[in-house]
Amino acid sequence: MSQVQTRQMGRLTAAGTLDKLDDALSLLARLKALHFIDYDGSEDDLSLGTPNDRAEEIAKLLNKTRAAASQVEPSGPSKATSLATVRKSIDEGLEDKVDSLLGDLGRMDEIENSISSQSEEESVLSLLAPLGIDIELLTGYESITSFVGTVDDLKVAEAAAGNGMFVSGTSGKTNVVAVFVRNDDADSVSSALSEAGYTEIQLPEGSGDPASRMNELMNQRLALQTEGEEISNSVSNWVEDNGEELICGLEVLERDHELITSPVKVAVSAHAFVIDGWVEMDRSADIKVALGNICTVVDVEPFVIQAGGAHHDHDDEHHEPEMPPIAYQPRSTTKPMELVTDMVGRPGYGRLDPTVFMFFTYPIFFGVMLGDMAYGLATVGLGTFLYSRAGTNDTLKLGGRFLQMIGVSTLIFGYLYAEIAGFEIFLYEKMTYADGSYMKDAAGHYMYSDNLSPVAFLSALYFPFEIENGYGWEASYGFSLSLAFPFHRVGSHMTDLIIISLYMGCFHVLLGLIMGFRDILLVGNGHGGVGLVAAFFEKGVWMILMAGGFMFAHGFLGSYDELLLPGVSLIAFSTICLIWTLYRYHGLDLFVAFLMGPVEAIGLMPTVISYVRLFAVGIVGVKIAETGNHMFFDKISMDEPLMAVLLIIGWLLVQAFAWLLGVFSPNIHAARLHMVEWMKQYYDSSGQPFSPFGGTSQYVEGE
Repeated sequence: MSQVQTRQMGRLTAAGTLDKLDDALSLLARLKALHFIDYDGSEDDLSLGTPNDRAEEIAKLLNKTRAAASQVEPSGPSKATSLATVRKSIDEGLEDKVDSLLGDLGRMDEIENSISSQSEEESVLSLLAPLGIDIELLTGYESITSFVGTVDDLKVAEAAAGNGMFVSGTSGKTNVVAVFVRNDDADSVSSALSEAGYTEIQLPEGSGDPASRMNELMNQRLALQTEGEEISNSVSNWVEDNGEELICGLEVLERDHELITSPVKVAVSAHAFVIDGWVEMDRSADIKVALGNICTVVDVEPFVIQAGGAHHDHDDEHHEPEMPPIAYQPRSTTKPMELVTDMVGRPGYGRLDPTVFMFFTYPIFFGVMLGDMAYGLATVGLGTFLYSRAGTNDTLKLGGRFLQMIGVSTLIFGYLYAEIAGFEIFLYEKMTYADGSYMKDAAGHYMYSDNLSPVAFLSALYFPFEIENGYGWEASYGFSLSLAFPFHRVGSHMTDLIIISLYMGCFHVLLGLIMGFRDILLVGNGHGGVGLVAAFFEKGVWMILMAGGFMFAHGFLGSYDELLLPGVSLIAFSTICLIWTLYRYHGLDLFVAFLMGPVEAIGLMPTVISYVRLFAVGIVGVKIAETGNHMFFDKISMDEPLMAVLLIIGWLLVQAFAWLLGVFSPNIHAARLHMVEWMKQYYDSSGQPFSPFGGTSQYVEGE
């Protein structure tokens, strides 16, 4: 099937005798080909299956392993480990090792809690020590009420004590008091102490002198800290020795647990079972052959899209059909762009997959914005580094390849722009006379200086192209569109880049509308509309509006006056059609649709204008790097070696900042142009990922 669509899916129904259920599930887990449809228990004659007898045992070990892995976060092996090796580890002592680790981790938690509690007690004892009273004597009397706390004003507190006993001290800048009064005077003394800013101290348990108790706690804390460090070192050594074993064991236990508990997804009777799920049609023949030796009945029915996206039964009730999960086509070169697609959500079944389209447009947009040979090489280098360190991490591998793709695009556009590290490779100035007028040769052409660029030697990269004074091939294609090589985006071709950005926006949005037209024509718009008429009003009208806007813009602003009236006519026609679209296909009242139609039409203009960011983001990045070059690089002189070293370091820091900003900012804007401006023209992200039973193998080889 075409790469612009997802894989065709089929509904698998497999039935057999109950004694063969475990064999069937084990086979499906090895095939990793079935996306289960869980049985909901709606049939009277069928019930849910029961887990395997070992489910509780495996679940217990799995929970332990998960707990250990979540706390120490070990790294997995760089290469996949054989399943036999991991099975042997699980059978011969992994649980004991995990129990040992969990014991150490539990003891570390106890130590941390004890140290925290002791620290709180020490802070209280440090306040009580200046009073010189044993802890047990501060409270616990029958006929006497004691007040122990801090105050703002000692004199007011002493006066508040009246005929009672008053003891005070100072801990740092804090005033501490102990007041002992008869129970009958407690209320009045409490009220008087509040005027002194009294705050009660929660007294610790225990007895004896507070200072002695503090020394005792300090010794205990030191002992606990020593023990904690020893356990921490032991845990680090455990992770170093057993971390990979833990990760691999967890992956296998996850598989085993999924397999052993999978009968709860299956419908069973007293003597039979029925398995229901989705499979990829290009694997259906192999699946039927494999299950044929175990199951009595194996049937795979290709899923056929019901145009319009819904149907009504004989009771005229509206139903949404159960849609298959989405599996991408097998890919290699374009696979990294699946990361971008998954950020939005997988396409609805039967609709176009944007992955292949973004393989071309996303790197182009990124390259147009960043467009610098040095930053392109740095981005490719970062991607290569990540790919080489990815090991078994497929997502990191795709991320590395993604960076390589956008890095190559950046390198290509940097060559077209003749820019490297913010420097222009071709930098000429027009020669002038003393009065400021420009010098010209006998043919009337301007006379230029030599190449003044600090990287002028890189002009050799443009051999054998004929480039004179920084200018080579140029061409104009009408409708304000001009191209050149080299393309000086921060100089004479800045306006051309703005116009090119708008053209890219027009074609990108138009591509989205064409894709949306196709989806509605064949699949439907998701709320009942399907076919040519629905596609015309939902998407075709927008294409006409864009064509009208294009003609009007060139007729009004450009030199094509004859396009003005046809452009206005198309805009008026498409606006009227939009009013009907809102009324007929989106359920708005006619009056509301009449008001909203022109607003919706005008909304297409900022969508296209949004693509000007392709120009603006790039120019900002160039100016940041150029500023750093002027501030640091241009001032480097070997006459002052120390200053030269400092300037070089400053220049490198600015370049690193400009590159990092260049990687993040253009990515954000390229993603926005695709996920918002483009995808809103057609994209339905309702697809659910295909999740095959048996899981995916990352660190352990499959069975």
